[in-house]
Amino acid sequence: MWFLTELAERRIAQARDAGEFDNLPGAGAPLPDDELDPLVPEHQRIAYRVLKNAGYIPPELEMHQEAVALSLKLAAADEVNVDAAMLARLEKINLLLRQSGHAALTVPVRYAAGIEARLRSSSTKG
Repeated sequence: MWFLTELAERRIAQARDAGEFDNLPGAGAPLPDDELDPLVPEHQRIAYRVLKNAGYIPPELEMHQEAVALSLKLAAADEVNVDAAMLARLEKINLLLRQSGHAALTVPVRYAAGIEARLRSSSTKG
């Protein structure tokens, strides 16, 4: 395998010496920001970046996106119109995320209670 590494290094050096790397688009510009989900563990970021560049979204990120979308729909619904199927799907996604070792989409209890209290107080005022 060392011969492949040596061959690659030689070809890169030859191209560099021939000036083939001069005037490339983006030369001297900073690298683009890393747009990966901050929940992706550091040791998996390179693999995820390769997958992302190939147009593939890892299943846990896809599930997280779905959980966010469901949460936003549930937050927009009033108490009467909450869809039980959406709630069940959100719980299932969160369970799958936790089982795979990823963070589930949760709202801290104190925060949720505070929001509920504010919503109740604003609905009694109006």
